[in-house]
Amino acid sequence: MTYLLGLFADNILPIMLVAAAGLALQRMLRLDPYPFSRLAFYVTTPALVFWLLIGTHISPPDILRMMAFTGAAVLGIGLLSLLVAKGLRLKGETAAAFILASTFMNSGNYGLSLNHFAFGEEALAWASIFYIAGTMLTNSVGVLVATAGRASPWKALAGLARVPSMYAIPAALIVRSLGGELPYSLSRPVELLASAAVPLMILILGMQLGHAGLPKERGLLAGATALRLIAAPAMAWGLAILFQLSPVARQAGILEAAMPTAVLNTVIALEYRIQPAFVTGAVLVSTLVSPLTITPLIALLGGS
Repeated sequence: MTYLLGLFADNILPIMLVAAAGLALQRMLRLDPYPFSRLAFYVTTPALVFWLLIGTHISPPDILRMMAFTGAAVLGIGLLSLLVAKGLRLKGETAAAFILASTFMNSGNYGLSLNHFAFGEEALAWASIFYIAGTMLTNSVGVLVATAGRASPWKALAGLARVPSMYAIPAALIVRSLGGELPYSLSRPVELLASAAVPLMILILGMQLGHAGLPKERGLLAGATALRLIAAPAMAWGLAILFQLSPVARQAGILEAAMPTAVLNTVIALEYRIQPAFVTGAVLVSTLVSPLTITPLIALLGGS
């Protein structure tokens, strides 16, 4: 028990405290998290991905392996969520909101920072690949889920092009093929932006939670939270073995898969009007409950 409390205090509590600062700022100054989210999405996170990948030994085949694992983990829990929704006889907007909340995880704001604290910078590099692939799926498959398949495949594919971090991978690989060294006039600005990514993400998480509330469908909310926090990492653990991920990649991938409901889901739910109150409630509840599941998971994965 003392070990678990230590893991919580060292890895999760710092994230919660910074997020609480973001929540307090949002409440006191009535800050809109949207421009901060755009700053992180378009500037600091791509810089972080680029900076991590030029400094690691992760090969292109291993990058593709992690992206394939991410796809299997996300689509696998999505299929399970669909089966549960059918079993509960959910239809239309309710089914779409339930699947969205259960499937797509907060691998950015929460997952990257937690991987960094629990497993170090190498795990953060692996987690950044998971984040890119997961965000691509949220912007494509997530749209198809939200529209119950009404959106054209081309519109879903267009969502892939709207993930700036995706372009950081080939850019980093090109730099590595040329020797992996940037002149100081370029490396220092990139490093500064990269170092701002994780704290900015956590502050944004707190700001966004300030807009969340509890919906009426408490039973469905509990089901979506259980799928997201329990079923998803269990499935990812099996997939990590199947994909033969390296030890650090396995730690990063399973922990990313265990993250609570993605805040980006609320944007999609609002855009396509599929019960945004339920989806934002899932973000709030799964985030608040997540320490109870993530702390023992970090212990099982050998975190410190």
